[in-house]
Amino acid sequence: MAAVVVLNNLALYKSKFTKTRSGSSRLGYNSVKCSVATGEETRRVTVKNGNDSLDICRVLNGMWQTSGGWGRIDRDDAVETMLRYADAGLSTFDMADIYGPAEDLYGIFVNRVRRERPPEYLDKIRGLTKWVPPPVKMTSSFVRESINASRKRMDVSSLDMLQFHWWDYSNPGYLDALKHLTDLKEEGKIKTLALTNFDTERLQIILENGIPIVSNQVQHAIVDMRPQQKMAELCQLTGVKLITYGTVMGGLLSEKFLDTNLGIPFAGPPLNTPSLQKYKRMVDAWGGWSLFQTLLQTLKKISSKHGVSMPTVAVKYILDQPAVAGSMVGVRLGLSEHIQDTNSIFSLVLDEEDVNSIQEISQRGKDLLKVIGDCGDEYRRA
Repeated sequence: MAAVVVLNNLALYKSKFTKTRSGSSRLGYNSVKCSVATGEETRRVTVKNGNDSLDICRVLNGMWQTSGGWGRIDRDDAVETMLRYADAGLSTFDMADIYGPAEDLYGIFVNRVRRERPPEYLDKIRGLTKWVPPPVKMTSSFVRESINASRKRMDVSSLDMLQFHWWDYSNPGYLDALKHLTDLKEEGKIKTLALTNFDTERLQIILENGIPIVSNQVQHAIVDMRPQQKMAELCQLTGVKLITYGTVMGGLLSEKFLDTNLGIPFAGPPLNTPSLQKYKRMVDAWGGWSLFQTLLQTLKKISSKHGVSMPTVAVKYILDQPAVAGSMVGVRLGLSEHIQDTNSIFSLVLDEEDVNSIQEISQRGKDLLKVIGDCGDEYRRA
């Protein structure tokens, strides 16, 4: 029955999109919901498709920072930090097979949890990983071997979520890979199947092929509202959720970069991590450093009003967007911690004045759907 509903809604979306795609695709952002945040239900959300479901923390600990470029990671310090995050209720970790030792660190961490915490504690721990395969033929054996490698590294019999990435849409092998992944899910080796950095068109094709996708992980920030322009509507019709990354733009959306001028050499904080460099390019594409400073000043005003940090406001704004189930906050394990700031996201309620002031600045920037393309297209441009 659930599959029939999804297919009917896909047909509705396809019909509507065919009629309207010649017009403007830049939708307003006035559908943000400002709901009162109370209790455990604000911390966790369930992503599902048919009989597949997984509850996760709405703020995920992103482990890209373990892959090098952010400072040397000490294994023991990293695992201790993961335990502190989990103890604070921040118990969902996001990683990938290509994020250096991330999956191995999770395996060590989850074994510490099994030994040192009560059984009910383990029930809240979630490890979401990604598979980023090379452009080779997607045979059943190749897919199985790749997933088994992640299961072994993470020391789990079944992956909580496997998020699939594909580099080249001209190669239709992504459908073969997803069908093999679905078989592995049916065998119990994967609990839920998801995507990362897929665009709206391909998400629709995948759903039409009966692949039970629960979520798509995409870049989404105040300066990058592309997911709300096309993909969110499809997600709302089909029940697929968005998990967002880049929401604090590697730290650019913070007090550290307020009232700075990066146009003057050595005048501002160094852009000394891969994430800062990546998202500075996004700022340039959106509207430049001067307009970005106006956004930071607006976030500072809102954060001071609520007694929270600027990144807290930036994440909550995106969490309140339609179809968004969770947002990533990167963790530099053993190097720095933002547990208190992250937990304050759950109690923050942005009022109408806050939302309108952020929207006004966001919409002053360029339409990144026209500049870059749909979600994930930044990874596929020639």
